[in-house]
Amino acid sequence: MHRIVVVGGGAGGLELATRLGDSLGKKRRAQVTLLDRSRTHLWKPLLHEVAAGSMDMHSHQLDYLAQARWHHFTFSLGGLKGLDRKAKEVIVDAVLDDAGEEILPERRLAYDTLVIAIGSQSNDFGTPGVTDHAFTLDNAWDAHLFHRRLVNTCFKANFANDGRVLRIVIVGAGATGVELSAELHNTIRVLAAYGLNQFDPEKQIHLTIVEAGPRILAGLPEYLAKATLNILQTLKVEVMTGDPVVAVRDDGLDLKSGKSLAADFVVWAAGVRASAVLTRLDELETNRINQLVVLPTLQTTRDVDIFSLGDCAACPWQQGRNVPPRAQSAHQQASHMLKTIKRRLAGEMPLRFQYRDFGSLVSLGTSESVGTLMGFVSRGSLRVEGFVAKIFYISLYKLHLWALHGFWRMVLDTAARIIRSQTEPKVKLH
Repeated sequence: MHRIVVVGGGAGGLELATRLGDSLGKKRRAQVTLLDRSRTHLWKPLLHEVAAGSMDMHSHQLDYLAQARWHHFTFSLGGLKGLDRKAKEVIVDAVLDDAGEEILPERRLAYDTLVIAIGSQSNDFGTPGVTDHAFTLDNAWDAHLFHRRLVNTCFKANFANDGRVLRIVIVGAGATGVELSAELHNTIRVLAAYGLNQFDPEKQIHLTIVEAGPRILAGLPEYLAKATLNILQTLKVEVMTGDPVVAVRDDGLDLKSGKSLAADFVVWAAGVRASAVLTRLDELETNRINQLVVLPTLQTTRDVDIFSLGDCAACPWQQGRNVPPRAQSAHQQASHMLKTIKRRLAGEMPLRFQYRDFGSLVSLGTSESVGTLMGFVSRGSLRVEGFVAKIFYISLYKLHLWALHGFWRMVLDTAARIIRSQTEPKVKLH
C-alpha cells in the first residue's frame, strides 16, 4: 500500500491523518501514520485559557492512540530528528521518560508521501534571559506549568496577607498576548473567590503588555486594535508599545528605551518561528524563521514527494505575502492535502492551494464582560462584538472537533461538557 506519513499532530496534521484514515486507511488503499512527540492533542488557540485556568487541559486533550484506533491510522510516538530523502525515510528521535530512561530508540519510518506539519513556537529573537526566566505558551504543558505556578503564588500571597503586588508582564501584543491578559484578569478574580479571603486582585494583581511595535494586534485592522485597547484599559491592563524588550531577568525585564520593569511572571508571546530541525532536513529549502518553503501546491521546492502545511510552511498567498499562521489556514490546507493525496494515488497532478481569509476573532474574556469578543468575518465586511462574537469564537473550536470526531460525537461532547460544568469550579484550582 501507498505509505503516507504525517509529521505533527496539531490542528492541520491531526485533521489530515484522521480524514486520510477514514477515507483511505479504512479501505486499505493506503497506510497512514501520524508521528508526534506528544501523546495527546490540544487545539493551540485554547492555550491561553489553559494558562489562565479557565480550561482544564486534561479534560480537553485528545489521545492520539485512541484517535488512531477509531479512524484507521497508526500513531508513532517520537520527534522529528532528520530526513533521508534518497531512502525516503523519516528519522525519528529516541523517546525518553521523565527520568531520562529510553522508552523507544531512534528509528526510521518509510514513506511514499510525506507531509510535515509540526507547527510553530515562540520566537525569542535571541533576547537574553528568555529561555531561563520567561514562560512560553508553545504547548499545553507549558501553559499548565504557568498556571500552576501562578496559583501557588496567589496562595502564598493570601497566607502572607502583606498586600504584596503580583506583577505579570506579557511580552507581545498579538492575539495570544491580548487574549491571555483579558483571561487572566477574569480568572484570577474568580480564583480569589475560592477561599483567598486575604488576597485582593484589584489591588494585588498588575497586568502589563509590552509590544515592540507601534500598536497592538498588528495583523488586524486598526479600528479593531483601538477597540480592543479600550477594553484592555477598562480591565486595567497596562499596555506599553514601541519599546522592544532587550533582556529578561529573574525579577523583571529591560526595555530598549532604558526602562526596567519588575515582574514576578514574564510570559513571552512575541513572534513566531518554526523549529530549527526543519533547517536540517536533507537540504530542503527554509526561510529566515525556519519555515519550509513550499510551492502553491504545498510541495516543498526541492522534493515533489514532500509536502508541508500549517505554521511551519511558507506558502505564497498574495501581494508577496505568505499564508498567515492561523488555525483556519491549517484547516484549509489539510482539506486541500486530502484531495491532493487522492489525486496522487490516481496518478493526477496536484492542484494549487487557494487560501480564503474568513477574518479573525479576538477573545477578551467571558461573555458577561462588555465587548468581550470582537472581530470581523466574511473577508472583513462584517464586524461582530459581544455575545455574537462569542458564538463565532466557540464555533471555531466546535468545527475542529467536528473534523476530528464527526458531527454527532461533537454534539454529545458539547452536551456532556455543559452538564459537567454545573458541578465543577469555574477555574482550575491546582
